[in-house]
Order: sequence, then C-alpha cells, then structure tokens
Amino acid sequence: MKKRNLSLALVAVAALVSTLGGCGKTPDSPTQSNEATLSGPDAKPGMVASDARLVLPVVAGRPGVVYFTVRNDGAEPVTLAGVDVSGAGKAEMHQTNGGSMSKVESLPIDPGASMVFTPGGLHVMVFDIAPSLKAGGNAELTLTFSDGDKLSMPLKVEAMGAASGGSGEHDGMEGMHH
Repeated sequence: MKKRNLSLALVAVAALVSTLGGCGKTPDSPTQSNEATLSGPDAKPGMVASDARLVLPVVAGRPGVVYFTVRNDGAEPVTLAGVDVSGAGKAEMHQTNGGSMSKVESLPIDPGASMVFTPGGLHVMVFDIAPSLKAGGNAELTLTFSDGDKLSMPLKVEAMGAASGGSGEHDGMEGMHH
C-alpha cells in the first residue's frame, strides 16, 4: 500500500512540475500545447508557429485581427505569402507604421528569425467573419508559403480586450488608417 501511495505522490509532483514549467513562456518560446509544426510529404522543415489568437471586432461586420508568432528553424530563408482563417471570407497580412496601416503581400523570414504579429506592428486583418466564430471558441489559421507549403494551427477566438492585456477599448489598433 505504501508503494502505491508513493507512486501516486510522485505522479502528482511530476504533473505539478510539468504545469509550472510552462509558466512565463514568451511568444518566441512556444509550448507543446500552443505550437504547430509542419509535417507530411509537402512539409517545409523547421517552420514553427505559436500563440495564435483572433480578436473579434466590437461591432459585428467590422474586421477582426489575428496575432501570432512564426519562426524559421530551418536552414533556408522562406517567404510567407498568404494567410487564411477558417470562418472568415478574407484574411490579409498588414503592417502598421506611424499610425498608418498597409497591406503586406509577402514576408521573408530568414533562418533563425521569428516574425511576431502583434498590436501596432505586423498583424492579420480578418474580414467577413462568420457569426459562428464566437469568443471562447476556436478557428484555424493557415499560413501559406511562396512555394505552396502550408502550416495550420489552432486559433483562439477572443473578444476585444480579453486576455490581451489591452485596455479593451481598441486592443492596440487605435490611430490606424487604411
């Protein structure tokens, strides 16, 4: 009986250590649960994406925004050529500079480099969002590279200001103009 209790205690301690080990991770240090890697016959080795979230607009019918991190752990440069969000009519990469937002057609990513899509910088604008996408739900983000390879990952759906650290008013999008 004592051996069984000791085994259970060790399992509990291992679970606690494993859970605490994930605390304090930054977007550039994806955890197994939030990291997507490309696999399969058409895979682009070394591409990793993490921490994807779709922030819904306050007013239905307006565009939402996606933030995430993509990292090239491969030996060759790659070019991110497009993005797609399940449940949306259209998704476009954008860059904010000096309060103005412009569309980004493609994004080169050198070996060892990360691109962080964040409020006030690179981001994905999402248009024609289906009513079925609700805060607390999930969608899928698919990244397409210039050679046709793709990387898909889960996308958390959030209300504006939820879990983002923002004020909730504009979630980092204030002052941007198309």
